This record gives sequence, C-alpha cells and structure tokens, in this order.
Amino acid sequence: MAEIPGFIAVETGDDSDLPLAIAWVLPDGRIKHTLIQPDDDWFDDEFNMLNGYSLEELHSFGATPLDVIRELENDHFSATLFTAGISSDEAALARIFDTYGIDPFVELAPADSLYPGLSAGEWSRARNELFSEMGLEPLRPEHEVEVMLRLHERLGAE
Repeated sequence: MAEIPGFIAVETGDDSDLPLAIAWVLPDGRIKHTLIQPDDDWFDDEFNMLNGYSLEELHSFGATPLDVIRELENDHFSATLFTAGISSDEAALARIFDTYGIDPFVELAPADSLYPGLSAGEWSRARNELFSEMGLEPLRPEHEVEVMLRLHERLGAE
C-alpha cells in the first residue's frame, strides 16, 4: 500500500483564527480528532463566535493546546501536512504554538498539490462531490480529513 499523506484540518471560530477542533490522519489511515480547550489569552475584548460550541463543552471535552502540540509532535514531527484551507489552518496552528512560544515543527501545504495532473478547481470539485456523496460537513475537521483521505484513495487508484 502506498504511503498515506499527512492530512490535517483545524476548525476555527467564525471569522477568526481561534482553534476549536483539530483532526489529522495517522500513517495507518486512522483519524485523530479532538476539541481544543481555548487559552484565556485567545479571547479579545469581543467574544469570538464558537461555531455552536459552548466554552463549557470546549473546556470539558477538549484537549489543552499543549496536549494537542504533544500529540501532533508524536504523530508528525518535522513533517509536511496537507490541508484544504492552508491560510486558516496555518493561522490557527500558529496560535496554538504561539501560546507556548514554540516554533511550529510541521509545515503545511495545499492538498491539491499532491495531484499535479489535476487543476486546483478540479480537485476542489471532486472534494465537494465527495462531501455530498458521503453526507459530511466541510467545516468539521474530522470530516475534512476523512474526505481528503478518501479522495486520495480514489485519485491514487486512477
């Protein structure tokens, strides 16, 4: 079996880089996902929109940003990870790492760059069709990673 690329997605608050949830694929194809406990310093004077999550839910069920960093380090240290939303994912990850003054140890790249035979528009259309086919939501990071993984399997088989 061909090596599985490291796909990653971060859910953020409305119009912000506030990380709320994160998911990435493991080398064996399983998907790791967690909510993220927001750091108190992440909130500005205006309360950020939490995409339907409550602060209580994020604090009760989420992992600390440091735990997220540790898990990511264990799974993908010094790796290039592929994302459908590179700028928003980079900003959200930067916020997680900046909380502890740590330099990011992963690099992000656009997922469509894995498929030089497809234009970005073709990849995006195939991705949207797969979301629809699978009945998944593009804003949920575990769904985003699942779709990128399944799309990779399809495109690799062609």
